[in-house]
Amino acid sequence: MSHTAHIRSHRKPRRSASTIAMRTGVAGGVLSTLAVAGASGSATAAEPVTQTLELPTLTADLAAQVAHSADVTQQAASSYELRAERDAAAAKAAKQAKADLAEAKKKAAEEKKKAEEAARKEAAERASRTAERTTLSASADTGSAASTGSSSVAPPASGSAAAIVSFVQAQVGKAYVSGATGPSAYDCSGLVQAAFNQVGISLPRVSQAQSTAGTQVGLDNLQPGDILYWGGAGSAYHVGVYVGDGMFVGAQNSSTGVVEKPLSYDPPSGAVRVL
Repeated sequence: MSHTAHIRSHRKPRRSASTIAMRTGVAGGVLSTLAVAGASGSATAAEPVTQTLELPTLTADLAAQVAHSADVTQQAASSYELRAERDAAAAKAAKQAKADLAEAKKKAAEEKKKAEEAARKEAAERASRTAERTTLSASADTGSAASTGSSSVAPPASGSAAAIVSFVQAQVGKAYVSGATGPSAYDCSGLVQAAFNQVGISLPRVSQAQSTAGTQVGLDNLQPGDILYWGGAGSAYHVGVYVGDGMFVGAQNSSTGVVEKPLSYDPPSGAVRVL
């Protein structure tokens, strides 16, 4: 045996013709497929592709949901509108309440001011009367007559004087209001003017003019129906009516109203006789 009998030959075995033919056919088929694919790709690239998107059809359920959403939106809008109206009404009411409160405070302040003014006026009148009495230079006899009411010896009132006396005495107890001429309230000259109107006599409206409306008479010679005044003739600040028996009736002030008092309560400065 040769010493090379067991060594495998290094030559590559020859391939059979059938194997080579099969491989050639496969390769040709692959190339053909690639060629067809390439042609197809070229054609596709040459022509643009148009896609059509189909929108979903609105079904009954979707329509119901849309309608419900619209209802909810409308209800919310109505709710907001109602709330806005309520808020506006509340704001308007608050504004009106504020205005009413301011008006009430204003009226209260005005009333308080009027009351304070009336009190100051009354105090000023009292002070003026006191000063006037202090500075009067009346004679001792006249002062005595005014204090004791010696004019009470005068005869009782009759005729027009009686009517005037009766009227002023009927007003006793009524209120004093500055500028008032009756029938429920008077100031001093308003009462005197109203009394003489009862007998057809028209007197001036204010006390200064009434203190010179007739003949000046002494306080020791008074008769019922005479006009008493406080202060100077022509500058009097208060008037009343002598009713006899040393008494007079006058609308004194806002505290006392219309009263009947003795001459000693507030001695007058002088008197005039109109009747």
